[in-house]
Amino acid sequence: MQTNYQQIIDDITSELETLDNPGRVASYIPELAGVDANKLGVHLMTVGGNRYSWGNSEEKFSIQSVSKVLSLTFALQVMGENLWTRVGVEPSGTAFNSLVQLEYEQGFPRNPLINAGAIVVCDALITQLANPKKDILNFVREISGHKKIDYCPRVFESEKRTGFKNYSLANLCKGFGNLNNDVDTVLDVYFHLCSIEMTCSELAQTFLFLANEGKCPVTEKQVVSSQRARRINSIMQMCGFYDEAGEFAFRVGLPGKSGVGGGIAAVHPGKYSIAVWSPKLNEKGNSYQGIKVLEAVTTRTQSSIF
Repeated sequence: MQTNYQQIIDDITSELETLDNPGRVASYIPELAGVDANKLGVHLMTVGGNRYSWGNSEEKFSIQSVSKVLSLTFALQVMGENLWTRVGVEPSGTAFNSLVQLEYEQGFPRNPLINAGAIVVCDALITQLANPKKDILNFVREISGHKKIDYCPRVFESEKRTGFKNYSLANLCKGFGNLNNDVDTVLDVYFHLCSIEMTCSELAQTFLFLANEGKCPVTEKQVVSSQRARRINSIMQMCGFYDEAGEFAFRVGLPGKSGVGGGIAAVHPGKYSIAVWSPKLNEKGNSYQGIKVLEAVTTRTQSSIF
């Protein structure tokens, strides 16, 4: 029996309109403070190419830390398993920008999806690439099938002006010998990475390769091997929601990654990818309504990866 995803999404979003939407936007990044907090977009794309959407699914937003999955994928493509000598694969159990944990573990980030880990991944890419900002963007455009995806200069400048903790994380890594390039150079690439803008439909299509054994059904490009796709999915499952990863696995049961712009991308291997955008964040830095939508989708379809 074919699942009526559109009806399910319509029903879920209709019910959400009658409920409270607590939380707040990520105002510590000034450019994100002015985003309309009441936006909600949903886009689900199956591996067979069917699309289902609702609300603000075609509106651009800052994907922020969702991009860390893409930089990880690119780094694994460029340097392979050697990446794991610089960063781990364990859940952090602490905030995404924790200085205490990084210092305790001597500049070796727990995983590539927290800030320190993504900074180290950017450092590794800078060492390997002739033009890292251009090459990263071209990689994202290629695997997404959308040639007009770009950085947002306003968000980049906003993050650069206020990213004091990220400077601290980078300097800690540098102090422990786990950053090979100049701190300012690395953070320039990192802030650009976080400033990438997409719509929900673009984001769902970009992540579809992780639902299809490493191959994008739209571009027919084998982005990574099926084994590597499974490993990236496992890292998202364990580490994609900071210190709320266990709660997300318990309630939703899909590999995914959140960003403080309010976006979430998640995949059901063999079935679909889904992107949700709702700017209000809970206390852990994850989209409050985004998680509600994804929990309702897996509950009503009675399907998760477990």
